[in-house]
Amino acid sequence: MRYFLGADLGGTKTHIIIADENGRAVGFGEGGPANHQSVGFNGMYNSLLTALEQALDSARLSREDICGSGFGIAGYDWPSEKPAMQATIDQLNLQAPYEMVNDAIPGLVAGAENGWGVNLVSGTGCNCRGWDQNHQREGRVTGYGILMGEASGSSELIFHAMQLVGREWTKRGPHTALSDAYIKYTGAKNLEDLIEGYTEEQYSIGAETAPLVFQTAYAGDQVARELITWAGTELGEMACAVIRQLEFEMLSFDVVLSGSMFEGGALLIDPMRAIIQKTAPGARMVRLTAPPVVGAVLIGMEQANLPITAAIRSLLAESTHEVKNNTGNHSARMESNNA
Repeated sequence: MRYFLGADLGGTKTHIIIADENGRAVGFGEGGPANHQSVGFNGMYNSLLTALEQALDSARLSREDICGSGFGIAGYDWPSEKPAMQATIDQLNLQAPYEMVNDAIPGLVAGAENGWGVNLVSGTGCNCRGWDQNHQREGRVTGYGILMGEASGSSELIFHAMQLVGREWTKRGPHTALSDAYIKYTGAKNLEDLIEGYTEEQYSIGAETAPLVFQTAYAGDQVARELITWAGTELGEMACAVIRQLEFEMLSFDVVLSGSMFEGGALLIDPMRAIIQKTAPGARMVRLTAPPVVGAVLIGMEQANLPITAAIRSLLAESTHEVKNNTGNHSARMESNNA
């Protein structure tokens, strides 16, 4: 039996799954944050090593049993970073071939029916990447959010929401129920107190309040509704940029929707879909339901030229959920017993 490894290196945690050639997940490990932009390459290595040792231990395997690996890495944005990334991963002493990609790519491989297309990410931040059918050409945006005029994750949504609240106070814009919602959320005395507290950093209003914007919009506030339409349009335009780069306009393919913002539903997705399908009528919107680490395992399987079947995809997604839950339950029992 051959075994394959997938790693999802994020800004807050690192997940590793080991699966056999049939797609059965047999091991799971978790480490700390691994984005080198925040923890450095030593921090990236330490998080990877922790997750790798846990995964190998739970699978009762050794490094020599791994036949291919895939690494989806947050913060891997430019080719110039490749040597340092490789040097860090090489310290793990895995003997099999591996592939490193930006962390938006595994979500695409996991979520698209045939493992290619476009992945549109909208969580705390936003990103968009695509792969062609042969995984040879990649399309992308910068991934640097508002700095480079790319929107919208929940951070950008709230940035603009508070601008609209400020416009009400200065009489540059209309009244919006967002003001009332944030006065209640923060406990501010009134709108002026809200603006003062926000600008003086006494009131914390961040990405975690995105659901409040959606609630206000669905309650009928026109300003909030237009804000979410703006966000959907921005996301659609990001996807269209990648579609044009990869020349997908005349193809049928999946646009994978990854991240918590898409839980906002039709107000966000409908304008986004309209923008995308105007450029690529054959584009299909699909929500990502499998953990992104599933895509990293599939990339690892490709390194050994293992044909990826629908059966492998299905079993891998299902068993990954199982092995993660079982590991989490086991850890909780151990902590309870040690208390």
